[in-house]
Amino acid sequence: MTDPDVHVTTTPRTTPYPRRWRILALLGAAQLMLVLDVTVVTVALPVIGNDLALDRGALTWVVSAYTLVFGGLMLLGGRLADRFGSRRLVLTGLAVFTLASLLAGLAGSPGLLLAGRVAQGVGAALLSPAALSAVVTTFDGDERNRALGVWSALSGGGAAIGVLLGGLLTGGPGWPWIFFINVPVGAALLVALVRLLPAGVVGADRRRLDLLGAVLVTAATGAVISALVGAGDRGWTDAATLVRVGVGVLLYVAFARRQRTAAEPLMDLRLLARRAVRAGTFLVLVATALMIAVFFLGSFLLQRVHGLGPVATGLLFLPVALATMAGSQLAGTVLGRTGGRPLALVAAVVVAGGLALPATLDGTLVSVVGMAVAAAGIGALFVVASATALGRVAPHEAGIASGIVSTFHEFGAALGAAVVSSVAAAGVAGGAASGIEAGFGFAALTALVAGVIAVLLLPRR
Repeated sequence: MTDPDVHVTTTPRTTPYPRRWRILALLGAAQLMLVLDVTVVTVALPVIGNDLALDRGALTWVVSAYTLVFGGLMLLGGRLADRFGSRRLVLTGLAVFTLASLLAGLAGSPGLLLAGRVAQGVGAALLSPAALSAVVTTFDGDERNRALGVWSALSGGGAAIGVLLGGLLTGGPGWPWIFFINVPVGAALLVALVRLLPAGVVGADRRRLDLLGAVLVTAATGAVISALVGAGDRGWTDAATLVRVGVGVLLYVAFARRQRTAAEPLMDLRLLARRAVRAGTFLVLVATALMIAVFFLGSFLLQRVHGLGPVATGLLFLPVALATMAGSQLAGTVLGRTGGRPLALVAAVVVAGGLALPATLDGTLVSVVGMAVAAAGIGALFVVASATALGRVAPHEAGIASGIVSTFHEFGAALGAAVVSSVAAAGVAGGAASGIEAGFGFAALTALVAGVIAVLLLPRR
């Protein structure tokens, strides 16, 4: 989410931008909006479903549509920033995201809400890589490292703020305000960035952009998500489910062929052939899917099964989000001593143990404790994933590799919501405790299997 495919110069600048820290604050606030709009929605889902009469599938797409488009078009957004300059793409993406948020907040029907979420994803895919490119080109030397540290911290903090803000807004002025709040903030940022943001470096490369590749990878993942969402009603072996999975596989094959023949491919698939990158992206996908599963299932568990309101739910999710950050910090301090393999396995066991609590025991407190324990393990998995995927690439490959990791991050969110929604269909649709418990149990089993696979995939050190 925060490391798109950007290629920027690292040549030292003799005269630093005088207002560079103000620019960082503005771009960081814009990036934070994008991060918030993943988790801020999860707390509001039960209320949105009641107000707009959304069925389980539509509720799932409220989460997945945004992350699917965000991830599918992010690499293209990075290429556009390279070609047209980061300033143009930042301003365009921010304007699209802000207007899309207004549309989503005004939505009185499922179609308009989903259209707003798709448009938000388009704006985010344009804004996020361009904003990071602007940060890198605005700072030099040690200041750049400090700026990137601030930028990276936004993802962990965004999850915590998102769940709390989602609960407060949904329980206060109403769920449309989880989108409306982006409008004045986005407009203010747009005005300030027009004045302050310098023109980015415009690329000289005028080869054709790989629009077809972006469409293929997004459509492929969309077909798989559609199959997973529908499986909760039709069944996992239903002909329609299998056909959609088959279409997705064919589209992925077409995307892979396209990347080998395109003059300017979106993704260097040769990187995925490397063991470290392949293992890291796998862990990113799984960790993000598990994180979304916790927020998605937990929101319905606390509100529809335990009868809590959105404000209380948001407050109870705060320790869960903070546990993710704590797990990340702890893993970062021990990874160098333990290596990725044992840490990934221990983290996966911690995730499974935490998720087993709400899957097997009743009570609000035990559910929150279980989700917090699982979140700590998920945070550790993120650290192993990022360090593994990006730790063994050459400097000139860092932008491409980080773009791949970010794409898998967003796709993991979309897939995670789709899978647990279908597994827990009875709980999401009707509030049955058994359905929610089944979802948590499936997520726990997934964590264990992923831990074993990670041990097989990860390099020894």
